[in-house]
Parts: sequence; C-alpha cells; structure tokens
Amino acid sequence: MEFKDYYQTLGVSPTATADEIKKAYRKLARKYHPDVSKEPDAVARMTAVNEANAVLSDPEKRAAYDRLAQEPRMQPGQDFRPPPHWDAGFEFSDGAGTHGGPGGAPGDYSDFFEQLFGRAARARGAGRSEHTSGRPPPTQRGADHHARIELDLADAYQGAERTLTLQSAHQADGGSLVRDERHLAVKIPQGVREGQLIRLAGQGSPGWGGAPAGDLFLEVLFKPDPRWRAEGRDVYQPLVVAPWEAALGASVEVGTPGGSVIEVAVPAGWKAGRKLRLKGRGIPGTPPGDLYLELHMALPPATTDAERAAYAALAQAFPHYNPRAAQGAQP
Repeated sequence: MEFKDYYQTLGVSPTATADEIKKAYRKLARKYHPDVSKEPDAVARMTAVNEANAVLSDPEKRAAYDRLAQEPRMQPGQDFRPPPHWDAGFEFSDGAGTHGGPGGAPGDYSDFFEQLFGRAARARGAGRSEHTSGRPPPTQRGADHHARIELDLADAYQGAERTLTLQSAHQADGGSLVRDERHLAVKIPQGVREGQLIRLAGQGSPGWGGAPAGDLFLEVLFKPDPRWRAEGRDVYQPLVVAPWEAALGASVEVGTPGGSVIEVAVPAGWKAGRKLRLKGRGIPGTPPGDLYLELHMALPPATTDAERAAYAALAQAFPHYNPRAAQGAQP
C-alpha cells in the first residue's frame, strides 16, 4: 500500500492552521470539481483532495496521522504497512467521522485511508447524533468517545487495574492543532478478549442542557508478543523441543500466559505443524478457551569434537534419509 502525504496533496505545511487547510481545500475544490473543471484528471484529483481534507480538517485524525507520518519509512509514494496497533491510545469522538465534500464520498477514498481510518470512522458514525441544525439542541446527551488500547495477554487471564494514557486533539481559537492527553484508571475484567469493548460510563463528551455525558468505549488489543498469540479465547504458544525430545518423547516444563509453569508430555514422533491441546488453559470464560502448543524443533550447535562426532554418528544411523525428498529431490 502506498503512503499518502496529505499535506502535499493540499499544498500546505504540516504546521498549517485549520483556516489555512480550509482555504487550500476550497481553492482546490473550485479548480477540480467535476461539474466545472476542464482538467482531464479532475475526478481523481478531487477525490484525492477530499481524502486529504477528511483527515487534516479533523483534529483527531490529523493528530493520529501526524504520529504515523513520523515513522522513518513513511515517505510519499513508498509501499508501507502500518505498524501493528499504530493508533492505539488515540481517543476519537463520534463527531470525528469522515467529512464529505464536493465530488467525493467516504466510499471513494483510497485503500490507504480505509486501512487507517475507514473501519473506525464507520463504527463511530453508527452512533453519531442526527442533529444537524448547526447549533446544539436545548438538551442532548454527550457524544461517545472511542479508543483502542493495548494490554498484555496476562491481563486477560488475571484481570488487572491499569492507568491508561489517551491522546486526542482539538483546534485552538487561532486554528492551530492542540494535542490533549488524559490519564484514566481502568479496571480490566478477567477473561477480556481482543476486540471486546470496555465501557466507561460518563467519560465521553459533556451533554447539553443538563443531559448526561457520553461514554468512552475502549477496544481491547493485545500487545504483539513472540511468546503467544490469541484467537478468540484460544491461545497459541510456540514450544521448542530438541531433536531427541521430538523423536523419543519427553516431559518438559512450559510457562503459560497465566503465569503458571506446567509439565507437558511431548509425544514421541514429532511432526512439523503438530499442536498439543491443553483444554481449558486459554483465556478464562464460560467456557474457557484452550491453549495450543505449536511444536518447533531446535538444532543444537556442533562446536566441540564430541558434538561433531554425535552428528556424524547420527548421519551414519540414517544413511538413506533425505530431508529434501518431500520437496521433489531425488533420493
């Protein structure tokens, strides 16, 4: 996927104020609007301008985009993949959805936009107020806020209390972008799954006319960890064994995401891709998930004469074994 420089698209500086972005957008919209433009690529240019404006005119999206753009590999025209959970910790309000504009609609936007903002924008839009008069009604419940948070998988096993830092943004009176930060003490329930929403009542935007505040919904993500990964309530964990353990079987100690160390019987005759299922040792729940140990084999180094002799003896014990036979090599 190609990285897009939205500031370059609108012809403004990364330090541009909201008014400067608005003026640049209007100028380009007059030039490329398909109904009036004679430019041969007017539709494509207008779509690109709409997309850039949708991000840069939204303080919350702009703040998240600015942090992403600071990554060393984020250069215009380069292929890139967003870092895992790149927007974790950014707080978005229901009012921070996709802005429409002349000549384009949210569905016209690029894969770049959809990858970064599309899913979140649609989720927020589902709960957005329909009041469009341009001024607040006498009473109205405050807008809900949404944020993605990263947790350790161990938090799902044991439950936890965490102090989370959330970042958002707003435009100051002069139109400059101001980044906000707040800290929240959050109780993480035992058994929480990735993708689950934790609701904090009253932590959204204030209401109007005495109406209650909106809520804050925290979408749970698990921090990438080479020791394990979660799929629903099931957890997958690599288990590295020696060649003799794989061939002859063994009893090995395994540390689990829940913090316990257990004895596991590795069956003789290990084969690539084999998994050992430990029922009920996944993420707690009703019912709990399972823990799957994915077997991998490690080859010890041969650095001494005795170790090299052991490998030579192994080769003599299997004179007809060809590990490449399955790949089409002739035996």
